[in-house]
Amino acid sequence: MPEIDTLFLFGSNPTEAHPIIGFYLKKALQNGAKLIVGDPRKTWMAKRADVWLNVRPGQNIALLNSIIHVILKNGWENRKFIEERCENFSELKEKVQEYDPVSVERITGVAASQIEEAAYLYAHAEKAMIVYGLGVTEHISGTENAMAIANLALVCGQIGRPSTGIMALRGQNNVQGASDLGPAPTILPGYQQLSDNDVRAKFAKAWNVEIPKEPGLKSVEMLDACVEGRFKGIFILGEDPAQTDPDLNHVCKALEKVDFLVVQDIFHTETTRFADVILPGASFAEKDGTFTNGERRIQRVRKAVEPLAGMAEWEVVSLLATRMGYPMSYSGPSEIMDEIASLVPIYGGVSYDRLKSGGLQWPCPDKDHPGTSTLYTDLFSRPNGKAWFNGLDQHQPGETADQEYPFTLITGRRREHYNNGSQTRRCQGIDRIVAAEKVEINPEDAERLGIISGNLLRVSSRRGEVRVKARVTDRSQPGCLFMTFHHQSCLTNLLTSEHRDPITGTPEYKVSAVRIEPVVDKVK
Repeated sequence: MPEIDTLFLFGSNPTEAHPIIGFYLKKALQNGAKLIVGDPRKTWMAKRADVWLNVRPGQNIALLNSIIHVILKNGWENRKFIEERCENFSELKEKVQEYDPVSVERITGVAASQIEEAAYLYAHAEKAMIVYGLGVTEHISGTENAMAIANLALVCGQIGRPSTGIMALRGQNNVQGASDLGPAPTILPGYQQLSDNDVRAKFAKAWNVEIPKEPGLKSVEMLDACVEGRFKGIFILGEDPAQTDPDLNHVCKALEKVDFLVVQDIFHTETTRFADVILPGASFAEKDGTFTNGERRIQRVRKAVEPLAGMAEWEVVSLLATRMGYPMSYSGPSEIMDEIASLVPIYGGVSYDRLKSGGLQWPCPDKDHPGTSTLYTDLFSRPNGKAWFNGLDQHQPGETADQEYPFTLITGRRREHYNNGSQTRRCQGIDRIVAAEKVEINPEDAERLGIISGNLLRVSSRRGEVRVKARVTDRSQPGCLFMTFHHQSCLTNLLTSEHRDPITGTPEYKVSAVRIEPVVDKVK
């Protein structure tokens, strides 16, 4: 990162949601890197950007297509890289012709001149990196948003070299590691396809069990199945869908209807209220294992103290499987990692002995391999080694502001609290700083509606309502509101929509149509 000369931060607020990464990004700026920010909110980074693209929520593809349009129109693309390492460029070139900056200004709200300046800065950088977050993925077009970002990096050849490429900032610290090991219903560990007969046969032999050919359900689909009566039981480990999933009335209906619910966690949460059985979990300091971070670095986690009450997840799963007729008798996490290495090629050279200091970055295919710091230096992961351009259209969000619900609600995080707040709200110092939820509203909207900071408001959507105090700030654009989901006393996800990315199932947390009105106490 210190060598980056242009940073394009898209749909991410790292100084609050990812403060460690945010620190390194700040260092890059101190070293002279140019900064482009694509975000509807005036974040700390947006205030300091060379170009702030204050895009309307949900209009990301139009903006990215327009940047590529400008680059191609001016001949700023990396033609050698495109010709030698990519395919399907003609489709992209034809598609982005429809997205000239003047037309896109009307769609996105971003001035045509800002689009052109961003295109110039990115295309003329020697080493440019795109860093994106949940503001890209938490849309019904989240997968295509990420594809559009890849299109931009490929057009300029900003990938496959140190201090270039694309970095996805995940929602939690080990999302990468969890993703690596097969939680999605269409893949097995190591991104090996469930549809591949040879892959299924390999795992069937190792695990001595037939691997189903048909994929299972995504987590949000499991809750749908509960409502429909197709699921009889769920085991939830370290997750709090009754606070953090969208459309909470639907979630609660699912958790109430399922016959048997087991929840394992380190604290009581909104979800444990629905549980038939609660199993105490072990915190990060009470168990051994690994975390894999956003740069694919597999790092050891070492137990500091014995669990006060619970067990590590691997122990609970092993005991349950054994009692249900499938014996699991691992001696510890090290043995599990050895099994991973034997079945997952990208982890093939990983062992606890090799993780004693610094960790390893996958792919690390054998015990003599040093790990891979930079991906795609020569080949991409498609069969012929070439990247594929996708011609993409802008899609409208699942719902948009209208006369009845005239505001767009964006949800996100604040620096002081983590996720559902079940840990950070127990820290008195942190809780004194941010003790309760507030809804951010632009000064223009506040003045028009007669709202001042501290007023109690009712925020409602087609799904539910909450009461919350106002914070008047120019961090939000006119017509947009911002809230987090950290507080049990204000369940923001009662408001968020049921719309999802059709490929990943990721909910559209970033665009929900709402209305606001003052709460007036009745005089007795």
